[in-house]
Amino acid sequence: MHSIPGRDRSNHGLPARITPAVSGVPSVVESLRIHSGPRVPFSVEFNPPRDAAGEARLWRTVRQFERMHPAFVSMTYGAGGSTKDRTARITGQLAQQTTLLPVAHLTAVGHSIAELRALVGSYADCGIRNMLVLRGDPPGDPLGEWQRHPDGVEYAEQLVRIVRDLGDFNVGVASFPQGHHHSPDLDTDAAFLAAKLRAGADYSITQMFFEVDHYLRLRDRVAATDAEQGAKPIIPELMPITSLRTIARAEELSGRALPASIMRRLRAAAGTGPEENRAAVRAAGIEIATEMAQQLIDEGAPCLHFITLNFAKATNEVLTNLGYEVTAAPLSA
Repeated sequence: MHSIPGRDRSNHGLPARITPAVSGVPSVVESLRIHSGPRVPFSVEFNPPRDAAGEARLWRTVRQFERMHPAFVSMTYGAGGSTKDRTARITGQLAQQTTLLPVAHLTAVGHSIAELRALVGSYADCGIRNMLVLRGDPPGDPLGEWQRHPDGVEYAEQLVRIVRDLGDFNVGVASFPQGHHHSPDLDTDAAFLAAKLRAGADYSITQMFFEVDHYLRLRDRVAATDAEQGAKPIIPELMPITSLRTIARAEELSGRALPASIMRRLRAAAGTGPEENRAAVRAAGIEIATEMAQQLIDEGAPCLHFITLNFAKATNEVLTNLGYEVTAAPLSA
């Protein structure tokens, strides 16, 4: 672990300040600026694979996206820290073995402050300076009651401060276009986001949504709450629906049911036969994602962040529909 000479050491036995091992690594905000041009930047999210076959598929997808030049990529963290070791290992490999800019997920759930500091240090040793800081979902039931680790933190805002105090890290946080399910109302939810940004976060990535107006109203609420913090990038998250089966996954990730108008289009595409018309559902899902992405571009979104489920083809098709020059040739899904 790399410490700055002359700094006092914390009572956790770790350096009070940490610096990434590789100099010159851009922040997410800098990368958005670098990738801005004729097209709005895009970024992608991977999931930690469950087995060796899944990991091999992930790396094929990683190499496909590497040729597509996203502004950054992120690797999610299982509920309750269930994939911590795999997430940390693969995120480090993304930093050291690819040309991609990885964002490490860091969640408070199930971890002491000492463990969180050590994890930040391990990321720094891999040359990672970008962190997406999340409170995290309770294990077993993402909508269940939050339980703080006895030696951990209660809120993501506190974790933002810990990471920023440790060194020169670029920090992102989560935002919720329809409000977090534990927030009493949308205005309070916007105040929570503004507080995380004031604590040192540089941008936020939204929870997935399927009505662009929810994203636009979120931006308005944050700007009304704190104009300075509202000027920071709020990056919308999208997931192309490729089958009726992925609807359940989309609703699980978003915590919300899909809008009735979207469901009608997907159900109509599926047909009335004993088996869904997968090709038609997929085509409808790509069309819906393309329409949403174009609306977001027209409304000045700073980036398009795609949930990939470790496949590149659907994202590739949406970007192609939008006029991006996509150089990779994804293999499936």
